[in-house]
Amino acid sequence: MAKVELNKKVSNFSLPATGEQKISLNSLKGQNVVLYFYPKDSTPGCTREGQDFQESLAKFKRQNTIILGVSRDSLRSHENFKTKQKFKFDLLSDEDEALCKQFDVIKMKNMYGKKVRGIERSTFLIDKAGKLRQEWRKVKVDGHVDEVLAAVKILNKNQ
Repeated sequence: MAKVELNKKVSNFSLPATGEQKISLNSLKGQNVVLYFYPKDSTPGCTREGQDFQESLAKFKRQNTIILGVSRDSLRSHENFKTKQKFKFDLLSDEDEALCKQFDVIKMKNMYGKKVRGIERSTFLIDKAGKLRQEWRKVKVDGHVDEVLAAVKILNKNQ
């Protein structure tokens, strides 16, 4: 599968998602998609990031934009995380890392002095036609969702 490039069409993907469904990029045409990759369900930073997206969900919906969270956690873990946090958006399970590789988010990270492979917190904005319009890598949670929402508004003005 081809790696993503800015202003190029993103190859279709299809992954299992919360709510016993499979979500594919092709099924989302006509809407902007915010795809955010996070390291692990129910960890402090990932929980805060999800809560921030949840708090702004209505604003994204008004901008014809859906939010999807992605990690390597199992669907069962995602369901628990989503229920506990009352997220009204879906989480995609990428246990085989296919989507992570497509978006090049698996990196070597330092965890308590040990090198480990993990997801680098990253967010991608895909437009209604399936083109990658913006990417944020090495994301810091604070203020990130506001930045993504501002980018969506600019994108919608220019479409």
